[in-house]
Amino acid sequence: MNSFIRGSVSSLLLSVPFLSIYSQQRPNIILIMADDMGYSDIGCYGGEIATPNIDALASSGIRMTQFYNTSRSCPTRASLMTGLYQHQAGIGWMSEDPTNEARDPKDWDIPEYRGALNRNCVTIAEVLQQAGYHTYMAGKWHLGMHGSEKWPLQRGFEHFYGILAGACSYLRPDGGRGLTLDNTKLPAPESPYYTTDAFTDYAIRFIDQQTDDAPFFLYLAYNAPHWPLQAKDTDIEKFYKMYRDSGWDVIRNNRKKRMVELGIVADQSGFAEWENRPWIRLSEEERDMTAYRMAVYAAQVHAMDYNIGRLVDYLKKTGKYDNSLIVFLSDNGACAEPHNELGGGRQEDINNPAVSGHPSYGKAWAQVSNTPFRKYKQRAYEGGISTPLIVTWHDGLDRYAGTWCHTPAYLPDIMPTFINLAHASYPKMFNGNTITPLVGTDMLPALTGRKSSLHDYMYWEHQGNRAVRWKNWKAVWDQDARKWELYDIATDRVERNDMAERQPKVMRRLVDKWNQWSLSTNVLVPFPSDYRH
Repeated sequence: MNSFIRGSVSSLLLSVPFLSIYSQQRPNIILIMADDMGYSDIGCYGGEIATPNIDALASSGIRMTQFYNTSRSCPTRASLMTGLYQHQAGIGWMSEDPTNEARDPKDWDIPEYRGALNRNCVTIAEVLQQAGYHTYMAGKWHLGMHGSEKWPLQRGFEHFYGILAGACSYLRPDGGRGLTLDNTKLPAPESPYYTTDAFTDYAIRFIDQQTDDAPFFLYLAYNAPHWPLQAKDTDIEKFYKMYRDSGWDVIRNNRKKRMVELGIVADQSGFAEWENRPWIRLSEEERDMTAYRMAVYAAQVHAMDYNIGRLVDYLKKTGKYDNSLIVFLSDNGACAEPHNELGGGRQEDINNPAVSGHPSYGKAWAQVSNTPFRKYKQRAYEGGISTPLIVTWHDGLDRYAGTWCHTPAYLPDIMPTFINLAHASYPKMFNGNTITPLVGTDMLPALTGRKSSLHDYMYWEHQGNRAVRWKNWKAVWDQDARKWELYDIATDRVERNDMAERQPKVMRRLVDKWNQWSLSTNVLVPFPSDYRH
């Protein structure tokens, strides 16, 4: 497929001077991150979950089909916020989380594996703040929590409301997984409370309290739809019957059909392997319980969509929408944890305010969420690292409304894109520290159809799972296969036909490149023998 399509693209459209985009008034920049949401969950990427507000952003903007994350929350956020590989930013393994130990086990005392952002990187907020932007954050940080020097306000944000940890109760965040406002830890909130609503409330409040006309950067990082399964009864009711009556086989097939109609995948591409029973083999009780879990998950996505609509309505009512660049994406593929068919945790703990961990919806529904791709969160197959990504900006990109971009890109590309549009400068030194050069590149030439390639090579590694992409070739090393595999993503994005033996020169080229990259980035593979999960 071409890198840019919209039914038909007129010569007049392509003759518009590209540089005029950069000469626009500096936009407000809004970055919205979903947590553990699958590639095909939202309506505009083929899903059956009602997401009218996200779909509206898509219809007025540009959708990318080959945008990649790092397959898990905290390394994705490290790469996203810094424009670097997560290892370079200090989160090569995982980020700090609540612990009773004197030293967080995520800190390996190695610069690339400290469990928090290091000082040889700068965040988007730090760079844009230096360029005169107001900087606000609401939601999930997950980039360091033990010591306030690691918190958002000390990394460039003017205001913050949300959680420092990687997960929390939606209904009553408390303790080590509790809430923070700016630099103040908060007590557990009173009922009724829902994180998705509250994060949006504060995002709007921060913007509304601004007293000047300077542009702002808002990072709205929802914890939805990450476990625990907790949603509003009225939202759950919208979805339960559909999932109970249809089951995961029908839902998956219907998603694929819609994705083909949208032009995201080719009809002949088929599906990745299915790792679960057919729906008909489940007992009636199993169908009841797992359909309810998927309904709660869908309700969490639906509530996020509703709140994105609230934010957009506010922007429109206050005259801020037209000159706001809005980017929406997910931090990794859908989550199969604890990697069994029907999910983790007790059914009775769903919607228990005291629970901040499982219950979760399980491997089968995670595979549905990643239709039609292979695997899920943590892995380097397409189901682990692929994300929907939507970019909309009325004043700057309106002429591209409703288009698709098929050019491969990944997380380090977001920061340089923001820097260029903000007329900002990336520093070589910051607060006395030498700053690692940016990895990524501006995505606008690809988004507007002027470039079909942004990178010669792209690299991934997380917890031993590895990948490298060159043109349409992708090599993958997976924790189960424990060997390098090779796929032609142009014809086999579901990664079913390993070409390693048929294309040994390509295979060797990619493995050599990955090895060179891992050495230059100080990636630890294999890991030290004393590492802990």
